[in-house]
Amino acid sequence: MTEWIDICAVDDVPAPGARRVKAGAATVALLRPDGERVFALEDRCPHKGGPLSEGIVSHDRVACPLHGRCVELATGRMIAPDEGATQTFAVRIANGRILLERDALCAVATTPQVPCPLGA
Repeated sequence: MTEWIDICAVDDVPAPGARRVKAGAATVALLRPDGERVFALEDRCPHKGGPLSEGIVSHDRVACPLHGRCVELATGRMIAPDEGATQTFAVRIANGRILLERDALCAVATTPQVPCPLGA
């Protein structure tokens, strides 16, 4: 059974816009292209490592603040001709709250020798 972690209120993320959150050891960019949808990506551009949470969110994309190249919100892939991708996370909205899947957060944030800081 999937365990979901309550991250923040939907209203804590501007629309359109983004917010950086820490979930255990993972740093996640929550991105809201409009008032209806929320996407979650690892807060790191696959090209130069820039913080996607500081980029401009527009048309289901976020532009890296370091070089302006765009990443698709739904897939985490860079827009062609650029290559690469950043980790995406499943998002659930419940009672106005943003929830992220615990196991996916732990997979990014840990190594086999270090337990997930989000608990079991």
